[in-house]
Amino acid sequence: MSKYFISLLFFGLPIWGISQDEPVDLQPKDTVEYKQQYGLRVGADLNRLVFSFLDEDYTGFEVTGDFRLSQKLYLAGELGNEEKTIFEDLGNTPLYNYTSKGSYIKLGVDLNTYENWFGMQNSIIIGGRYSFATFTQTLNDYKIYDSDRFFSPTDFLNGTTPGQEFSGLSASWLEFVVGIKAELFANIYVGISARLGFLITNTEDEQFPNLWIPGFNRVTDGSNFGVSYNYTLSYLIPIYKKAKKPKDQPE
Repeated sequence: MSKYFISLLFFGLPIWGISQDEPVDLQPKDTVEYKQQYGLRVGADLNRLVFSFLDEDYTGFEVTGDFRLSQKLYLAGELGNEEKTIFEDLGNTPLYNYTSKGSYIKLGVDLNTYENWFGMQNSIIIGGRYSFATFTQTLNDYKIYDSDRFFSPTDFLNGTTPGQEFSGLSASWLEFVVGIKAELFANIYVGISARLGFLITNTEDEQFPNLWIPGFNRVTDGSNFGVSYNYTLSYLIPIYKKAKKPKDQPE
């Protein structure tokens, strides 16, 4: 009987020695693949909707959207329409008022700079847009500035052609975007962004300059920059899921 135990011992020693030559991984890596949602996120600008109800001189809406291309990169854009009546005065004396109305489109990309925990899809974004607007301006009423005041000592002279419309106007600009988007509930997001625009083209009528451009905001003399912002509520339409492997941990 002892010879069988001796044979098994000699047969098992080489196998045990080979197994001891293989290194033992004390920090095994996590090979689980985490699935992240990819899809189309659509929403609306709440800021423009609220001001449409509160300000009788303004009407506007904006539809927003983005589509996730990769882990950090999104294709993004906005489409909107605005109408605004603006009054200009000199001191306490009204000079003119005009109405600008038209539509605009903005297309570009967003880059998410925020590193989410597993299961989160929040964003801190920086991005850019190319924007284009077509619109009309109507000079509702105006008065002629007269420093002499001989014919009208208490007021300026009224213009001769009120209600004149200038159509076929257009403008294009580049826009730098910074903002955040946070998941409020499942697939429902709230966001805020600030935009700095730089006017590239500005087609205007010789008789009346473009003073306010839909989507760009007010145009100032001697500057091509404009500032705007939006507050959004959006919904993510899931289309597919894509695996993301966790980052390798340092040894």
